[in-house]
Amino acid sequence: MPALGSPATPLARDALGTKVPQITVLFWTIKVLTTGMGEAASDHLVGTFEPVLVVLVTAVLFGAALLVQLRAPRYVPWKYWLVVAMVGIFGTMVADVAHVVAGVPYLLSSVAFAAALAALLLSWRRVEGTISIHSITSPRPELFYWATVVATFALGTAVGDLTAQTLSLGYLGSAVLFGIVIALPALAFRARLLGAVAAFWASYIVTRPLGASLADWLGVDATRGGLALGTGAVALVAAGITLALVVLASRGPAAPRRPIVAPARAAE
Repeated sequence: MPALGSPATPLARDALGTKVPQITVLFWTIKVLTTGMGEAASDHLVGTFEPVLVVLVTAVLFGAALLVQLRAPRYVPWKYWLVVAMVGIFGTMVADVAHVVAGVPYLLSSVAFAAALAALLLSWRRVEGTISIHSITSPRPELFYWATVVATFALGTAVGDLTAQTLSLGYLGSAVLFGIVIALPALAFRARLLGAVAAFWASYIVTRPLGASLADWLGVDATRGGLALGTGAVALVAAGITLALVVLASRGPAAPRRPIVAPARAAE
């Protein structure tokens, strides 16, 4: 089966000025790592320093990283993944503030973030005619893209906490659950039951609760069902591995070039 509308080579991709990476195994690996790193880093920073100050500083750093990414003429690995890492931290804080500070139940916040995400995707589709990430070659669709990414992180954080705490699955149980769920869109896509774009975004959303659940299981203490390795240590290790993989990605394709659940040019 031919590639689904995405540029097949880095040369073709750069010629179009696409601002996102190819959707390969390396992409999904780094994505899950950044979500785990964001969860652990957020928990460590908020638990160590003044929460309000941490949120404000993180918001500024996220804004600065996003500005650097938006000014880039094409996809540059370190710029793109820096924004994703900052979204991982900031998106976690947004979801946690809704629960811890405002007292919003995880079920309600999950529904609210899901509605916000749906509204963003529908608006993006209406304005641009597609929500394929390979159509991101100009500022407007890229702004839609990053707004959607933030919404997926907030939703994933709320859903992960919902399954682990409200539904009492625990962090390991939640990780197993989302490890199964994330495979379903790919299987549906292979069976031609789900379009490429829908399969991509369905998988993308699940990377957040999967990575966060794994990070929490590794980092929190035994009384909360974790291995007690420490959130700071988990964040540092995840950041180190992520950095190594981003450097690898910047030197050329290290994974099969055939896209894994690659979005088509037009929304399905």
